[in-house]
Amino acid sequence: MIAWILNHSVTLITFIPIGVGLLLWLIPARQVKAMRWAALIGTLIPFGLALVAWAHFDNSNTAWQLSEQVPWYLSLNASYHVGVDGISLTMVLLTTFLMPLAILTSFNITEKVRTYMQLFLLLETAMLGVFVALDLLLFFVFWEVGLVPMYFLIAGWGGRNRNYASLKFILFTMGGSLGLLLATQMLGMLTGSFDLLVVAAKWQALDGGSLFGLPLETVRAIAFWAFVIAFAVKVPVWPFHTWLPDAHTEAPTAGSMILAGVLLKLGAYGFIRLVLPLFPAEAKTFAPWLAALAVAAVVMGALGAWGQNDFKRLVAYSSINHMGFVILAVAAAGAAAGTPDAHIALNGAVLQMVAHGLSSAGMFFLVGAIYERTHTRELNELGGLYARIPVYSSILTFTAMASLGLPGLAGFAAEFQIVRGVWPVFMAGTVIALVGLFFTGAYILKALKLTLHGPLDEHWKKLTDLNARELAVVSPLMALSLFIGVWPAGIMTLFNLSVAALF
Repeated sequence: MIAWILNHSVTLITFIPIGVGLLLWLIPARQVKAMRWAALIGTLIPFGLALVAWAHFDNSNTAWQLSEQVPWYLSLNASYHVGVDGISLTMVLLTTFLMPLAILTSFNITEKVRTYMQLFLLLETAMLGVFVALDLLLFFVFWEVGLVPMYFLIAGWGGRNRNYASLKFILFTMGGSLGLLLATQMLGMLTGSFDLLVVAAKWQALDGGSLFGLPLETVRAIAFWAFVIAFAVKVPVWPFHTWLPDAHTEAPTAGSMILAGVLLKLGAYGFIRLVLPLFPAEAKTFAPWLAALAVAAVVMGALGAWGQNDFKRLVAYSSINHMGFVILAVAAAGAAAGTPDAHIALNGAVLQMVAHGLSSAGMFFLVGAIYERTHTRELNELGGLYARIPVYSSILTFTAMASLGLPGLAGFAAEFQIVRGVWPVFMAGTVIALVGLFFTGAYILKALKLTLHGPLDEHWKKLTDLNARELAVVSPLMALSLFIGVWPAGIMTLFNLSVAALF
């Protein structure tokens, strides 16, 4: 039995959430508490299985492990092919770690609880499917499915402008997905398979030929840019970022946690998994352009955050800022493929995806916690909260420092590696990005000053501090951020060789 579970662990991790979501129909509508706990258990089981997979994962083996393959669309030569390497397993661990915390955050949801929980469980299956898919058509299906639950979560449980934000989210991300579909079809037609391993082997070996009357080099360029735009929208890279602040601001707290913690990472994962290995020549040629957009995201995201007085919107713009460093590292890896600098930069990118997932989830949770108590996110209406709710204030300070990249926390370890790897490749871009880091400190300190310090407003003298459930949500995020910051090798040994194997 244990051997069977291990052999099918990737499939079980991926589909148990949606299976539990379907089982929620068996719980009577009045049993809201039972639905919440069932959903929580439905996310804890995949996390446990992910830990088991990690325990049995061979870090010294760069091949895909725990893989399964079953025929799917025979006429298209597509299959249900899943598996993990160090990079994808890291993302699976991050996703399954954050989802139980998001469900626990959602225990205060009282309207349409069954549907809400089912959407979250469907979202988890879709996100995990993207990280484990080894078939391009399967990758695309999971990618598209993930858009649906997030759209309905924003539209159904979001804020005042939820209809506008959800529509903008779906239009931007579906627009990017058209490019992903186009590139997937082109690669499948040229190689005769959608299997990622087959495509990777045949795609680079193609020499001459045409598709739709277009020469192969033109087809390569079209497929490259189709992938880049699809993933750039998802990250999002400037100037494709405008959907993100609205989606974050209007989404329910748990939705914002997962949107920042995992969904944005799908775009970065696409760059690492598909763009760099399949298009090394194009990635090298256009790396300076991608680096320029990444630097713009770092600087513009920081300036945008600095200019906000809405606490949640400030944190939303900070995600653009932090994910810009990930794409800057991807650009450097493309430009300097096969060198130690590329490996260091890309290791930093994967670690930054984890570090930002932890800190951003924590920040959005804390913004949601204070909004529940005050019913405002305006920084100018808060102030002096340290005197009234010291536990919340201390945790907010810690989490903000993690987002800032304070030495000893995960963000510093990640950004240090990115800067070290990118510096020899794009020196000018690194300098400008470091200016963006200066403004990162500015907006973090602005938020802490306006929220926690100064005189305490009379309206907030009866505020209550974090309760046990809320502490159970934020404490694991803090502990893991500290652990990775002190000992980054604890997680980096999982993906280091997989990163090196990309080149």
